[in-house]
Amino acid sequence: MAPRRPAELYRAPFPLYTVRLHPQRLLAITAGGGGAAKTGIRNGVHFLQLEQIGGQLSASLLHSHDTETRATMTMALADDIIAAGQDASCHILRFSLQVPEAKSGSAGRNGSGEKGPRKRKGPSPAGQGDTQSQTSEVTVESLHSVRTDFSPDALQKAVCFNADCSLLVTGGADGFLRLWEFPSMKKTLEFKAHDGEIEDIALGPDNKVVTAGRDFQCCVWQQDQLVTGLRWNENLPGIPDKAYRYQACRFGAVEDNAGALRLYTVQVPHKRERRPPPCYLTKWDGKSFLPLLTRPCGNEVISCLSISDSGTFLGLGTVTGSVAIHIAFSLQRLYYVKEAHGIVVTDVAFVPESRGGRELLAGNEAALLSVAVDSRCKLHLLPSRRSLPVWLLLLLCAGLIVAAILLLQLTFPGFL
Repeated sequence: MAPRRPAELYRAPFPLYTVRLHPQRLLAITAGGGGAAKTGIRNGVHFLQLEQIGGQLSASLLHSHDTETRATMTMALADDIIAAGQDASCHILRFSLQVPEAKSGSAGRNGSGEKGPRKRKGPSPAGQGDTQSQTSEVTVESLHSVRTDFSPDALQKAVCFNADCSLLVTGGADGFLRLWEFPSMKKTLEFKAHDGEIEDIALGPDNKVVTAGRDFQCCVWQQDQLVTGLRWNENLPGIPDKAYRYQACRFGAVEDNAGALRLYTVQVPHKRERRPPPCYLTKWDGKSFLPLLTRPCGNEVISCLSISDSGTFLGLGTVTGSVAIHIAFSLQRLYYVKEAHGIVVTDVAFVPESRGGRELLAGNEAALLSVAVDSRCKLHLLPSRRSLPVWLLLLLCAGLIVAAILLLQLTFPGFL
């Protein structure tokens, strides 16, 4: 059965380029904008409160942070810190969430709409739904701003924190990888990692950095030393080296194996063709960086990749607006909605698997948020897969064996 059309969780007044979810505070933080062009389209970072209302996951706007003439294209989240890629710079923001004392009675109406309790609307068919008072308040302060790209195109393409948030890594259109101490934002290292744009960055164990570039390379770095270059097609002789380029890279945990780590990469065709060849997903050992499995993932060009907290699921968005969820173990597709958005999906993110996040899942196995240039944030739910307990499976197997023996006895008297 095909999945239902995804619910529209939120619609922003500007194109959306990135989304991140806070694991403890149940916030979705999404950002974008119209850039510096004087088109009247604003730029901002929106903070959305996630909660269950009437059995459905709902998002309501808590706060809109104005980013002036800068559209946020990339974003990394570390507790209450946001590293936002805006044009050629990385802006470090700190946000705080206050929950005031509960107010008795209904709040007075405020004509300006800026002060007093905001109103929240839960998702409902045909735009109907009750409103509830919103009491949480978000404040945002700017801590740092550093130049992270020096190309003529002036664009930071990727940003990532390490596990203990002591290091921030950025990559841009100039192909340089830059490492920054955090929170001081003192630059400790920069070097040319790729001939051309860096598409994505992933930070692994021992602060090894994986970079995916438009120069057909995906490299593993220790500081500025090249550890290895990945070759996803070395066991696929029918695919030339420069027929595909790397689009995304992400590290993920391994379910039920705390010490293991996997790296996942997406390969997309370098040239657009009338009959497009498939894109590919590759799973790598996260320590030896040897390829473990490669599978095609459809003919639509992949634009973004996300990994669930447990490492069980991969989320994919495409340039044609489709969204898919794959199981990480086999890379098999479990969920797919064609053209969930009307235009390129710019980012996807899974609902965290923290205690609060599991409450938001409401019995579903996973929930994925997708954002796109169409200004919409949509919700994709993966229902729990029905499974039988092991004891019941053993009981069924024993019953089948007994039935087979009795059938043989009836067919061939004296069999036993």
